[in-house]
Amino acid sequence: MIKYDPKRMRRIIQDFGGRRILVLGDLMLDRYIWGNVSRISPEAPVPVVEVQKSTSCLGGAGNVSRNLEGLGASPLPVGFVGNDEEGLWIKKHVAENGGIFIDDERPTTVKTRIIAHHQQVVRVDQERKRPIAPKDEEKILNFIRKEKCEGLIISDYNKGIVTKRLMARLLPFAKASRIPIFVDPKIENFMLFSPVTFISPNHMEVEKIVLHPCRSDAEVDKAGKEILSRISSLYLIIKRGEQGMSIFEKGKKPVHIPTNAREVFDVTGAGDTVIATASLALLAGATIQEAAILANAAAGVVVAKIGTAFCTPEELLSVL
Repeated sequence: MIKYDPKRMRRIIQDFGGRRILVLGDLMLDRYIWGNVSRISPEAPVPVVEVQKSTSCLGGAGNVSRNLEGLGASPLPVGFVGNDEEGLWIKKHVAENGGIFIDDERPTTVKTRIIAHHQQVVRVDQERKRPIAPKDEEKILNFIRKEKCEGLIISDYNKGIVTKRLMARLLPFAKASRIPIFVDPKIENFMLFSPVTFISPNHMEVEKIVLHPCRSDAEVDKAGKEILSRISSLYLIIKRGEQGMSIFEKGKKPVHIPTNAREVFDVTGAGDTVIATASLALLAGATIQEAAILANAAAGVVVAKIGTAFCTPEELLSVL
């Protein structure tokens, strides 16, 4: 069992309040259609969902921002949305939208999930993947350079915001400005994230990077060392689903933390919760092990909820 000081953890959580963090990444709209299933369609072997209601919330990098706000921080999302109704919805539903730019050439990414009897029946994605143009990279760089922040989260969903040119200019700027960088990566861009403060891939992504299984503690230990030999990152957190997470720091023995989830209803957005909580904790003075314990606990809270969700300081304290 991993030991920690509850009083110190409480102080760290209380110190989340008001921290200004930039969130650069792929902004999305998560739409939910809720209903019931009572019969199978005569047209095809699929359930007929009788719709009761429809809800929308921030997704992708927007959900990272939402998680930060839920924990008491002051996030500033940075990215692009389409010139459409969904893009306007996103801009309307963030506290600060000065870093959200309009791209007339592609739609806002929308993930529509149909939920019946607390289970996801199907997901429909509306998106157009392509790298942002150099002029748009310039918009992002110019915006970030003039904003004051305590940290920068890169939330990569491989929809086009993260480009080689942008990372080659952004990361050196952040390092020179002493801005910690926290990354939730996709494997397609993994080698672009160096140097960073910490990076948090999941075990399935890690398997594709190191080209060997990543299930047992021994396999994860080997994979973590391989990753830290390839990129410059102070810390590495490997998210392992029902097996919890593993923490790596150069020169130290890996630490494995068991999952905190009591019941798992929906894993949607759990990775967003992990990166938001761990980043805030490090900025509040936590060690990487304390940050991972808090992130693991917060993820346990959100997977017990249906749909894209976030964790509050009160919920986090109650779990601890």
